[in-house]
Amino acid sequence: MAFIAIWNYLSSYFVVFALFSLRTVQCQAVEAENVTVLEGGTAQISCRLQNYDGSIVVIQNPRRQTLFFNGTRALRDDRFQMVLFTPLLVRITLSNVSVWDEGGYFCQLYTDDTHHQVATLSVIVPPEVPLVEVKAQPVEGAEVELTCVSARSKPAAVLRWIRDRLEIPGVVSQQDNGKTVSVSNTIRIPVDRRDDGTVLSCEASHPALGVQRRIRHYRLDVHFPPTVHIEPPPGILTEGDSLTLTCSITGNPLPRSVQWSRVNSTLPERAEIGGSTLIVSRLSRSDNGTYLCQAHNLYGRAADHYTLLVYDPGAVVETHSAVPFAVIGGVLALLVFAVICVLIVTTWCSLRQKGSYLTHEASGLDEHGEVQEAFLNDGDVREGNKEYLL
Repeated sequence: MAFIAIWNYLSSYFVVFALFSLRTVQCQAVEAENVTVLEGGTAQISCRLQNYDGSIVVIQNPRRQTLFFNGTRALRDDRFQMVLFTPLLVRITLSNVSVWDEGGYFCQLYTDDTHHQVATLSVIVPPEVPLVEVKAQPVEGAEVELTCVSARSKPAAVLRWIRDRLEIPGVVSQQDNGKTVSVSNTIRIPVDRRDDGTVLSCEASHPALGVQRRIRHYRLDVHFPPTVHIEPPPGILTEGDSLTLTCSITGNPLPRSVQWSRVNSTLPERAEIGGSTLIVSRLSRSDNGTYLCQAHNLYGRAADHYTLLVYDPGAVVETHSAVPFAVIGGVLALLVFAVICVLIVTTWCSLRQKGSYLTHEASGLDEHGEVQEAFLNDGDVREGNKEYLL
């Protein structure tokens, strides 16, 4: 009886122990956490354990290559490091992450039943500073085509063209490069010489950058034909003076040389040319003439002229700074016309006043004659006086 009692007690204890062990094995589990990291950064891949009893823990990469076996390195890739191995948490790090490291990392717990979870690694690729491509050299009067390019990003970057704080609408296109996306934004704008030196900006925005922007500035280099203008000398030049003419030139590209000449003649022997400046010393009448300044580049030619007249004792008359004689003649004509009008009005008023005086005088003589006639007629004096008085 005692033996049976002992056996029943031991059997009960064994059953409880077996059930407890089975429950412990069944409660072992593993959990994995998804990770998002910027390209070039460091990712932490964690496997959380429940009721770990020392079973085998294996971590594998997306290609199912074993990275660590119970904390021991199995793959020769120094970018992977085991930083923590405890009954509750196993953690490895991956440095210098690239898009090719993306995918599911397996946390496996080998017991009677294999348990595993997948930690998904996502890599974000922010855009670099975009590049600007120009299809052809900008020329005045034509359109320039500019393309802003972001070679790779993930997800796709957003590109915008900005000029004077205003967006320029463009044509946006994307190309899938496998793991990343390239984006371009193309604009076409007309240009002239006033646009030369204008700065346009291409901005790239991306979730990884937050409110920041990657910006590429582009300065327009518009080519245009030259313009030429001769700066005339101030004042009056007399014989023996020096003449200095300066030729102001614009153009892109700027003309490399300036040509000075005199129409239908050669430059005086005393003429000195220094770049865009012409100097003629000790002026004389033989220096009279029209002087030309000419310049050219790949897009055209331009010229300006200056006419010189030297008098003795004389003044220099130049077409660029001469007084507008037509205006002076007009003013003189206006003054003569005004004087003539004043004379006409004065004469008319004088004649009118004289005519009024003669009329009044004639009327007075008529009245005096009637009185005399009445006085000489003896019998009719009173009657005549009465009539006159009436």
